[in-house]
Amino acid sequence: MGTNRKVAQFRTDERKEKIRRVVERRQPSLTVVLENVHDPHNVSAVIRSCDAVGILEVSLIYNGGQKFPKLGAKSSASARKWVNQKHYESAADCFSELRKEGKKIYTTGMSSDAVSLYDLNLTEPVALVFGNEHEGVTEEAISLADGNFLIPQVGVIQSLNISVACAVSIYEAFRQRLNAGMYSDSQLSQDELAILYNDFLAR
Repeated sequence: MGTNRKVAQFRTDERKEKIRRVVERRQPSLTVVLENVHDPHNVSAVIRSCDAVGILEVSLIYNGGQKFPKLGAKSSASARKWVNQKHYESAADCFSELRKEGKKIYTTGMSSDAVSLYDLNLTEPVALVFGNEHEGVTEEAISLADGNFLIPQVGVIQSLNISVACAVSIYEAFRQRLNAGMYSDSQLSQDELAILYNDFLAR
């Protein structure tokens, strides 16, 4: 019994240490916005990628009668537990909240003024917006954003799956932030760290 108790305690302590390290690396100044993305597999894949690079929260916009897709327990339960999600009924409401947090907003709109992903400064507070699988981001979102970006490609088909495009984009943010030392020093205050740590333990 004593040995089993020690093993259980070791695993508990190990888990707590892992959660502490994860919490310290969360990036509140980096977020992803999904607008009318209805495929639950795509939403799940995006959330998993967000967790992998330390994104604390994603925003989900569903307007025009769209509904939040039901995510299967197997496909996303583990990631959904660790990435907070906020729901909005319009881009205007979502962007208003993001701007209160001091974030610049960039959409993936295919417009003539779109700049390369690699020309963006992703070490500053920023929100990257990805649109519907078939129609992309709405004109409303594009008009309200601070700019548009594209992922450079040299293939015949100039498009990527939404979850792939998101992963490529946020890993560029990860690269820039890692080089800037933003994963070495926590972006959260001591109080915020304590609250998030206890929240993660409860999850």
